[in-house]
Amino acid sequence: MIEADELWSFVGSKRVVMWVWWALDADSRRVVAAVVGDRSEFTAECLWLSLPAEYREDAIFCTDFLPAYRAVLPEERHAAAGKDAGLTNHVERFWCTLRQRCGRFVRKTLSFSKCLENHIGALWFFIHLYNSSR
Repeated sequence: MIEADELWSFVGSKRVVMWVWWALDADSRRVVAAVVGDRSEFTAECLWLSLPAEYREDAIFCTDFLPAYRAVLPEERHAAAGKDAGLTNHVERFWCTLRQRCGRFVRKTLSFSKCLENHIGALWFFIHLYNSSR
């Protein structure tokens, strides 16, 4: 089962909001795909294409009710639910871990990336460190 969700962060200034989209394997708790973009169907499609083939072929996807997921994910393998249903608990907990360990993702922060390349680099560094501990 794959849990997918998105998180906002700032790049350059607090006026420039970027969205980080994650796909987390619920069994191993490893990040299997990540993209940075806006909240559009295009970014959802990028997340779908960045998933390894074995996940795209037969995994069940648990998400929130964002319409972009419904447009991209196969309907028979998509389970959309609110936070109270518990289908995205692991990815929501992952956001807390990310915010604790990486200052540029804290909600009310003075720390943010000055450029998109540094932002993405910090994300990939965190993903590799996080996945290696799993």
